[in-house]
This record gives sequence, C-alpha cells and structure tokens, in this order.
Amino acid sequence: MPKTTGLRGISLATYPVIMCGGSGTRLWPASRPSRPKQFIPLLGPLSSFQQTVLRLAGVENAAAPVIVAGRIHAAAIQEQLAALGVEATLLLEPEARDSAPAMAAAAAWVAAQDPAGVMVVCASDHHVPDAGAFRAAVNLAARSAADDGLIVTLGVRPSAPSSAYGYIQPADGAAAVKPVAAFVEKPGEALARTYVEAGYLWNSGNFVVAAQTLLTELDAFAPAVSDAARIAVAEAGPKAGGLLLGPGFTGATKISIDYAVMEKTTRAAVLPVDFEWSDLGAWDAIQAAAAGSSGDAAGNAVCEDVILQGASNCLVRKTGSTQLVALIGVSDLAVVVENDAILVCGLSSAQDVKGAVDQMKALRHAAVDTVGPGTLSGLADRLTAWLMTRALPVWWSLGADHQGGGFVEAVGLGGAPMAIPRRGRLNGRQAYAFATAGRLGWAGPWRQAALHGLEAARSRYQRPDGQFRTLVGADGAVLDDTAYLYDQAFFLLGTAAVRGAGGGGAELETEALALLDRIETRRSPAGGFVETGEDAYLSNPLMHLFEAALAWGEVGSSPRWPGIADGIAELALTRMIDAGSGAIREVFDAQWAPAAGDAGRRIEPGHQFEWAWLLTRWSLARDHAAGLAAARRLYAAGRRGVDLSRGVALDAQFDDFTTQSRQARLWPQTEWLKAALILADTVAPEDRDDFRTDARSAAVALLAYLDTPTPGLWRDKLTPEGAFIEEPAPASSLYHIVAAIQELQRVRT
Repeated sequence: MPKTTGLRGISLATYPVIMCGGSGTRLWPASRPSRPKQFIPLLGPLSSFQQTVLRLAGVENAAAPVIVAGRIHAAAIQEQLAALGVEATLLLEPEARDSAPAMAAAAAWVAAQDPAGVMVVCASDHHVPDAGAFRAAVNLAARSAADDGLIVTLGVRPSAPSSAYGYIQPADGAAAVKPVAAFVEKPGEALARTYVEAGYLWNSGNFVVAAQTLLTELDAFAPAVSDAARIAVAEAGPKAGGLLLGPGFTGATKISIDYAVMEKTTRAAVLPVDFEWSDLGAWDAIQAAAAGSSGDAAGNAVCEDVILQGASNCLVRKTGSTQLVALIGVSDLAVVVENDAILVCGLSSAQDVKGAVDQMKALRHAAVDTVGPGTLSGLADRLTAWLMTRALPVWWSLGADHQGGGFVEAVGLGGAPMAIPRRGRLNGRQAYAFATAGRLGWAGPWRQAALHGLEAARSRYQRPDGQFRTLVGADGAVLDDTAYLYDQAFFLLGTAAVRGAGGGGAELETEALALLDRIETRRSPAGGFVETGEDAYLSNPLMHLFEAALAWGEVGSSPRWPGIADGIAELALTRMIDAGSGAIREVFDAQWAPAAGDAGRRIEPGHQFEWAWLLTRWSLARDHAAGLAAARRLYAAGRRGVDLSRGVALDAQFDDFTTQSRQARLWPQTEWLKAALILADTVAPEDRDDFRTDARSAAVALLAYLDTPTPGLWRDKLTPEGAFIEEPAPASSLYHIVAAIQELQRVRT
C-alpha cells in the first residue's frame, strides 16, 4: 500500500475502524437488537453504517476498513458491504464488552498488520453530511496522532446547548489540535448552556490514534482490557465471513474507552471541528436532520401516504405498513409506524423512548425484539396462542366447506370464503395442519377437521386409478384431471399426520401404501420420481414426497417408507445439491442436472431452508454426517436470500445468489424458522446462539404477516417496498405455519 509520512517520518497508513455496537433503543420501533439503527436507512437510501464506510473511504491512504461488531450482525454487515462493493476485515465479538475492549481488539489486529498503523475510529451510526470536511479533519488529526503520539478526538462546536451529548473542555493554545482540559458527562439543560458559552465542545466519540499508542495507554490504565484483546486476536478464527475473536475477549473488563483511558491519559487531545454532526440518538435528532435536508416549509419530514393539516415540525416514518397516517393541528411529534408497533411521542420526550422500551422488555413483547434467553419461548407462546384461539377456529368455521366438502382455497381478509377453484393438495395439507394441531393440544374438533379433508380428497379428487387429480371447481366439477406428484405427496403426508395423532388406524397406512404403488410407476431411471407435466424433474414435489416418507417412517410399520426417504436423500446429496454453492435448484433435466436457461438457475431461499430441515431430520435419524453437513450448507444458501433491510426471506434468486424476485411470501419465513431451530440442536453450545437468533428473527418476520383485520388470517406477499399486498389469505399457508409452531414447541419442551 502506498504510504505518506508525517513531519517526523512516521508512517501515516490509516486504518478506518468502524464500531458497530449498540442497539439504538431510543429509535424503537424502527431500531431493534436484530436490526439496530446503524443498519437501517434513516436518512436517504443508505444506512448510516454504509454512509460511514463511504465517508471513511476517502481518508488519505486508507486501508480496507476494520469493522468491530457482534456476531449476530455479521450477515447484515456483509450484505451492506457487498451492496457498496467494499471489502473489509470483520472482527466479531463473542459478546459485547463496551467500547474499550472493542477498540483494543481493533488496535491489536492493526498493530499486528502494521506496527505504525494509525486508526481512525468512528461509530457506525453518526450523521455527517459534509464528508469532505470530516475527511480533512481526520487527515489533520492523523498527522498529530502519528507525530506526537496523541489520542485525538474530534470535538464538534455546538450549534445549540444539548443535554444529549457529553462535552470536552479544550485547553488554551494556538495549535489546531489542543490538549484536553476535561471530559464532562451529559449535563442538564442549564449546565449545557454554560458549557456552550464557555467554549466546550460536543464529544463526538470519534478517535484518531496510532494502534500501538492506544495499546500502550491501555497497558498502563486498563491492562485487563489490552491483555484480553491481544489474546482474543491471537485466538481468532474464521466465522461468518469474518474473524470471531477468541474466548479470551470475554475476560476484558466491560468499560468504555472514556473511563478506561481518555479521562486518565496525558495523551488526550481534541481537534475542534465545525461540520454538522449528530449521533442520531433519538427521534428528535432524526427529525432535525431530515427536516433540514428534505422537510417542507413547516419543518415536517414525512413519507408517502401521510396527510398533514396544520401540522408543523413533525416526523412521520412508515416501514412495511399500508396504513394511512393523518396529522391534524399538531406540532413537534414523531410518529413511527412498523408492522407490529406504532410510536407516537413528543420530540421533546424523544430521550424517554428507552424507558418505554424497558417496560416492554419486562412484558417480553416480541415487538421489542430482544435478543436473549427466553425470547423464543415468548414467541412460541404468542404464536401458539394465535394458532389455538384464532387461526384454527377461523379456518374450520370459514375455511371449510361444510356443505360440499373439503376446504376453500382462500378466505378474504374481511372473513369471506372465496368461490374459486380448489387444488387437490389442499386437503392433505389441511388434514396435516389440523391433526398436528391436535398433537399440539388444540381442544377443538381437530379429528373431525382432519378427516373432513381426507374424505373430500377421496370423494372429489380421487381418480379411478387411485391417484388424486389436481383441481376442481367450487361446485365440485373437475377442472384439471392431472395427477401431479405434488398432490399425491400431500395426501400421504395428511394420512401420516392423522395416523400419528391417533385420528385413524392401520387402514390409513394400507391406503397410503396403495397410493405409493401408483407413485412407484413414476420412478426415473436416474433416480427419484418424475412429476407429471411439461417440467417433469422438479425438486419441490420430490421434497414433499421425502417429507411424507419421513412422516410415515415415524408412525408406520412398512420398511418401504425408510427406503423411499433414503433414496431421495441420496439423490439430493449426490446429484441435486450443487457442490459449489451448496444450494438446490428448482428445475432439472432427466439426469437431475440443472435445466437449461433461467429455469435451471432458479433457487428459492424458502426451499433451501425446507430441504435443510428435512435433511437434518433424516441425517439425525440415520446418523449421517455428510447429510448433516449438506443441510448446514443448504441453510447457509438460504440465509443468503434473507433481505436484512426488511428482515425477511425472499422469494427467489439465481444460482449466483443475485436476486430474481425481491417479493417475500409468508411461507419462506416459516421454513427459515424451522431450519434454524432444528440446526441449533446439531451444533456445539457456543455456536447455538447464531441459529437461535436467526430463529427469533424468522418468528418476528412471521408475526408481521399475521396482523390482519380478521384475526386468524394472514397476509401472503410483502412487496420490495415493504408493503403487504391486499389479497385473500391462501389456505395452503396453514400447513407451513403449523409446522413452524410445532418445531417451536419441540424446542421449547
């Protein structure tokens, strides 16, 4: 790397260090622990993290940035860096230990690469519109840090007294970089005015320091921190595209850099700066920044679908909500609308949002999105209660055709059953859902509902050859007599679920085996089974036959079921799963190689998760290590299809993981949840948190789809812009939801 030198010949190679800690509690409900404020676009299309990366990229002789973050945010960071085309070194903390250990770890890493390297340490969530002025200040501070061995912090000249920031008293002197006379904590309003009048500066929390200088000062004032950092860097290993700091990191004292070093060292210096700066710590700061750049004449900063009448100095932010917001005759308000929560607060009380969030944490409400023990149990309780008290009664009363038989295809969000054609597969899926609900403890008529589905399949959909046609009208008229493998697989799954719940006897297995005889005629010479239709070699129907065989293998007595499951698993492991990416495609040719064209390139994140869940079940039952490894790779492939800005799994990608469809349906969220939960049980305890954090994120995503005018229904499609499409709830989603809740309950118990 080309390097310049300071006045005394000291290298000025600079290493941008971006600190990604903090959860942004005061910016709830937009900011959550799983997607804190630095990773969401608060001002403009880029997140503040991305803006920080770009701002630092222009610093003189800057190396690739070093990013220090919690490991639960690794995927978000990788995704946002990729969107910028920027590569970085990612240091992942095994647990949060405050700013001093985080900076110490970065210093230990930089010093190991370049003993004379100078760090530019910035928080990831600050707003600095004038990037040029920021870089000029950093370049000047870097020369002082290198030449004089100083720890230079940027002190912002206040635009007004504020009790939201700490202050720095600079010592007298003509030099641009001045010694620090004192650091002071956040004052009250009256004291803040006194500080501003006396020439105090806002403490921006940005530091410029040679890595070795920082380590030396830590050795003197907080040796437990520097020792732990060096050990943690030496022990670091690859994880999630970065380096997971070793367990020695947890031995560091949990302390801020101000307390550990800055208030004790003689090397503290401050460079006064005049550029606009905010830490975007609360909604009043967001309103001020947004109104200054894009507000109306009355100082309002609002999004679309907002009606203003006599409103002034208000902020309205909506994400993923279709609700219309109207503000009439009000001023100085923040209105923040998320799918699962709404905040209305006076801008003068913006700092108090944290207190409200603390109250919600005590209630363990999912909208707080707390990362920690017990969260999955709370989500399991909430989803189970919704299923038992809302969804199942609605889908038995409104979703079943009690006159003609079977189940309707969809129910309008107002509660009206839709008179549209009905697919044969739905009966097996609903039989599975109600039978599984019975096993979960639903006290309603689960057996009656499940048998209702199976009987309709026999009377309305079964052909003379014993297979099941795919489509009939609402009046029972045959619309499509084709017997797809997909439909046969779900009748098998439904009968297995009813048998397992005690809703039927051995005759169900006899019936299922007779259908299996018909399915055997579909065997492909290359392995597996052929779907009926133009695209004969599809992974999805084969996956559901795999699922049905596993289900019958658990409750049946025939050795044919394990044989079917083993054959499909072997085909997936040897031919269908791509050796390079670890993903499984949707459409194949007769040799189970990817089909030609875009059809053969399509991968669906939801199916990566679904295959991972099934293959894990099979691998655990067979003690098959290669199968388990493949399941983890499938999960990783699916995880690359999670859109972290909306917190949802997307519909489809191409085989290189570029996006094919940014729409996000409900069912992939359930499969993400199931796969994360089962795989968490297959890894070492220290690695379990990654999967369980993912499971919590998937459950939170799922809950957003369940917020409907008629409780017990759901929305199906989330647009790329974050709004749900207004359309009837498809009955087929109940199968996915029930399976996910069953997996949650399995883990809980």
